Parts: sequence; structure tokens; C-alpha cells
Amino acid sequence: MRFFTQRKHFSDLTGQEVLALAIASEEDDARIYRSYAARLRADYPATAAMFDGMAAEEDEHRARLIALHEDRFGPAIPLIRREHVAGYYARRPVWLMENLSLDRIRDEARAMERDAERFYTHAAARTQNAATRKLLGDLAAAEAGHQARAGALEEAHLDADTREDEDRAAHRQFVLTWVQPGLAGLMDGSVSTLAPIFATAFATQDTWTTFLVGMAASVGAGISMGFTEAASDDGELSGRGSPIKRGLASGIMTTVGGLGHALPYLIPEFWTATTLALLIVFVELWAIAWIQNKFMQTPFWRATMQVVLGGALVLGAGALIGSG
Repeated sequence: MRFFTQRKHFSDLTGQEVLALAIASEEDDARIYRSYAARLRADYPATAAMFDGMAAEEDEHRARLIALHEDRFGPAIPLIRREHVAGYYARRPVWLMENLSLDRIRDEARAMERDAERFYTHAAARTQNAATRKLLGDLAAAEAGHQARAGALEEAHLDADTREDEDRAAHRQFVLTWVQPGLAGLMDGSVSTLAPIFATAFATQDTWTTFLVGMAASVGAGISMGFTEAASDDGELSGRGSPIKRGLASGIMTTVGGLGHALPYLIPEFWTATTLALLIVFVELWAIAWIQNKFMQTPFWRATMQVVLGGALVLGAGALIGSG
């Protein structure tokens, strides 16, 4: 609905405005690639070199487009950008890419080139103006060339060994920043809250009271674990990453681990709630063993024995104290 937007529609753009839009888009993409390179240079130099090369390619295409604009329309380029045109493909702000993995950043770069090619090809097919149609077709071909060149740059800078090394480093960073503190939180929340929750359950046989105790224990443990993890290491020397990320991972997973077997006590019938809570405890402990095996390379049966035995002892202690 044309009257619901203040942005121009692509079909209303002149040939000069289309060319100016392409110039601005190429400039923005070059800046994005350079931002990726700057962020990755310290830890992933080969991928950073690839993005430097892609930025140089965007600069080259922008220069060619500017030369074409000067030949056709003169040196004054209209100010028009992506956000001025309805339906034009958008780019993710660079600051939102901070938490993306290395593979996701590479995928985003490929998607950037595909989006541009698809848009220009679609627009060229819809326009009736011969000059604009040719221009859009040339831009689509240029973006397709970008993809081929990006692939060549990736092959040049990222041989199999280099990619494997960088992927291994990225996986290790993911484990240190998210998995390790999250796993510690999940273990603490799942195991340490067993005693107070089931002690309260068997002592009172009041599901609402048990739920309140479980909620308090889970949230309190989550806040404590989150702050402890964030304050214990700033990540500069250990390389474990942002303390805020680690604190969030630890705190949230601690809370989740405790709430898992506290929420069933919202059910009024005591034995139904307790049976469901015990089943959830079983699932939680197996999930912890699986995470240890997958991400921490702990042998599965050893992880199972450690977690299940520890959980069973804490559960038994809570039930025994509550029954006494």
C-alpha cells in the first residue's frame, strides 16, 4: 500500500537514483566487510584477510559504478540509501554481529552477496525501461561476480588446515564462554536445589509451599552463580570471553536447573507433583551427562556416574531430612 510508507518505491526511482543506490550499497558493504576483518583479525587472521579482500572488491565495483554515473549523469550523485527505498534488502547492523560465531559471520557474508544479486535480478525483470533494465542486469552480474570472487578469496586464504584451526579455536571459545559456565550453572541448579525442594516436599507435603521454596532457591542460586561467575574472571588473561556473557549463561542455567523440578509443585496433588518432579530430575541429570560428553569430552558413562550418583545422594539427603 503505497500511501502507508514515506519511503520511495523502487519502481519510482530514476536510472540515476538506482545507480546512486547501488553506489551507496557497495560502500556500506565494504564497510561491513572491513568491520568483520577488524573484529576477527586477532583470533582468525585468515578469515580477516578474506574479508579485507572482499572489501577491496566492493571498493573496485563502487569505483566502476561512480565512473558510470559520471559518464551518464555527471559528478553529482543523489543521496539515496537502502532505508530510503521500500522493499530494498536490509543489512544487519554490525554491532548485532558481536555474538555470532565464526561460521555465522561467514554465512552472513554469503547472504549479503546473494541478497544483492537476487534484488537486482528481480528488479531488472520488472522494469520496462531498456536503459534501467540493462543497468540492473549489469548490477546483478556484478553481484554474482562478487560471490565467485568471494569463493576464490576463501580458497586462497582459507585452506583446509587453516579453516580447521580457526573452526577449532571458535569452538573452544564457544565452550569457554557459554558451555562451561552454563554447564556449571545447570549442574548447580539441578543438584544443589534437590535437597531443599524435596526436604520441604516430604516435610510439609504442601505443594504450594514446596513450589515457593523451590522458586526462591532457584532464583537465589541463579543470581549468586551469575554474579560469582562474572566477578571471578574478566576473561582478559584466561581467554574465557566476556564476563557478562559467562555470568548470564551461568545464572540463567542455574535458575533453569532448579525450576525444572520446582514447577511440578504447581500441581495441587502431592504425589502427582512429586512423581513428575522426580522424572524431570532424571531428565536433567541425563542432559548434564550428555552435555559433558559432547562438549567437554568426558566419557559418557563416567559423566553419568558422577552426575547421577551425586544427584541421587543429594536427593536422598533431602528426602531423608524432610521425612525425619
